[in-house]
Amino acid sequence: MPAVFAATVPFFALIALGYLAARRGLMPLEAIPGLNGFVLYFALPCLLYRFAAGTPLAQLLDARVVAVWGVAAMAVVALATAAARRAGHRWNDAAFGALVAAFPNTGFMGVPLLAALLGPAVAGPVIVTIAFDMIVTSSLCIALSRLDTHQGGAAAQAVRRALAGIVRNPMPWAIVLGALASALQWRLPAPAERTLGMLADAASPAALFTIGAVLARSALRARAAGAQPPLKDALRDLLPVVGFKLLLHPLLVLGLVATLSAAGLGLSPLAGVALVLTAALPSASNVSMLAERYGADTGRVARIILWTTVAAFFSFPLAVGLVHGR
Repeated sequence: MPAVFAATVPFFALIALGYLAARRGLMPLEAIPGLNGFVLYFALPCLLYRFAAGTPLAQLLDARVVAVWGVAAMAVVALATAAARRAGHRWNDAAFGALVAAFPNTGFMGVPLLAALLGPAVAGPVIVTIAFDMIVTSSLCIALSRLDTHQGGAAAQAVRRALAGIVRNPMPWAIVLGALASALQWRLPAPAERTLGMLADAASPAALFTIGAVLARSALRARAAGAQPPLKDALRDLLPVVGFKLLLHPLLVLGLVATLSAAGLGLSPLAGVALVLTAALPSASNVSMLAERYGADTGRVARIILWTTVAAFFSFPLAVGLVHGR
């Protein structure tokens, strides 16, 4: 277990440094979108391209990985949405609460962290989860969020907007181009490959630092708006969602991996471990931007992301020790 903490602490330390830098004013809040843009449009796409290009195409098209991840994600969305609706939340807030319960921070945090823990061969199943969550999980939750409106076609229109956003997002294209390069055994010219490698190497520290800065900005905005609920109410509202994300989600994935194995359709040991640990990651930080765009309670979403990130400092190494045997 000490070895696991030694491997994971630097990743969470970079998040903490980003949080402190923004919270203390060392990084102006106005600079965060620029840093986020560098990660989203330059560094992370290069990292994903490099991983996808180095992964056999069969691993990127493994239907068993899609089945395990998809069933678990849909179950978490259904359970989290039902719990929020019973608690009195409108569809918009229930849907985005479900999205942070089912959508781990795979791009900004999971890819570099899991590659450091398990090696570059982990890229195949992790990339599949990114694609599924961006296309299916996000679109489903955005459609559910529109059920508050009584206008015909609101959900379908929201899904079309979500899919249009995916088309404009460079990360799926980086995965597709990397998969194509893998299938064709094609390599970039040496100068281009070195440039891509430099940007890919910058992705991990920049992405983790950005997560912390975004969390700090959300906390500062919530405080300025006076939107902080009493602690007792926050615990009652947010703890179930944190439990869905950090406990239920990885347990569901673990159960599905074991079920496939018992049926003789088992994943490789590395793929199974990768999926469980991906599910054990904290919530994706970009969900707060989606929630803001669709008029949901961004303060609630930001608090869930912050709480899962802090709690994952302790829960994620435990998950690694349990499923990876370190």
